[in-house]
Amino acid sequence: MAVFEVKNLSLHYRTRFGKRIHAVQDVSFSMEEGEILGIAGESGCGKTTLVSGCMGLFIPPLYPTSGDVLVRGESLMGRSPDEVRENVLSKKVSMIPQGAFNALNPTRKIKDLAADLIMSHEKDTVSRKDLYPRIRERFSILGMDTDKVLNSFPIQLTAGEKQRSVIGISTLLNPGMVIADEPTSALDVSTQKKIIGMIFDLLDKKIFSTMMFITHELNLLRHVADRIAIMYAGQIVELGTTEQIVFDGRHPYTQALMGSIMSVDENEKDKKPESLEGAPPNLANPIEGCRFAPRCKVAREDCKHTEQVIRMVGDREVRCKYAE
Repeated sequence: MAVFEVKNLSLHYRTRFGKRIHAVQDVSFSMEEGEILGIAGESGCGKTTLVSGCMGLFIPPLYPTSGDVLVRGESLMGRSPDEVRENVLSKKVSMIPQGAFNALNPTRKIKDLAADLIMSHEKDTVSRKDLYPRIRERFSILGMDTDKVLNSFPIQLTAGEKQRSVIGISTLLNPGMVIADEPTSALDVSTQKKIIGMIFDLLDKKIFSTMMFITHELNLLRHVADRIAIMYAGQIVELGTTEQIVFDGRHPYTQALMGSIMSVDENEKDKKPESLEGAPPNLANPIEGCRFAPRCKVAREDCKHTEQVIRMVGDREVRCKYAE
């Protein structure tokens, strides 16, 4: 059985006038124990909306349209946010949110935020006096001044300390799977390296075993993920191994993304990145044909009128009927 499975998931936002904005459409993938799946794409492609759907948090104006999300065979659909928070989140699947400062209550010390998480799930089995040694032990793994950090308010911490604190709190209950939504965004390169190293330390210690890593930095995913899914305008357009996506992308959008970033390979140091012209479509308007066709350099006339379906090309999935 897959640890985590998304089946034909479609999500929409509903405006105050009743109009539906289809932000995620027909997304499917599954994850096995110990796998790291990267999800990449431009800003606004639906990555963060997909995260909300994968967590079962359908809080208005976000609503599920169709499909299913299963955590070890247990569906998250048709359940209230409170029920999902109590029975699934933090215990079976947890999220490292984007923007650590916004994720932390500025009026509470870090140790109290961590204690609240444990008490909300284990209030009948743990006493409050036993919490702080447990929290201190976990935070000692994170490579910080534990006493200083735990007794600080978020505003007193550096950006790196806030991010590590969020990771520490998110993994306190040893969830089987973690969804990391751009955990290194807005951090400098050296801090990014420390955060990635810490995440792998937690994986090595079996605090969690499976991870979905969301980012727009493909060069980062190259060193993190086992497989990569490329998203465009709310759809997955290619899903394959990291080596396939990085070195041999088949969808024109994957190729354009890889061509737009600086290469770190010694053999390609003289290669200049090429800009990807245009912008993704406005999902508030009806879309005819392939969503990438207006920006695609190899689009045929029928691409502009025929919606593309994802299909197997060799041993990978590609949403383009002309991909080989």
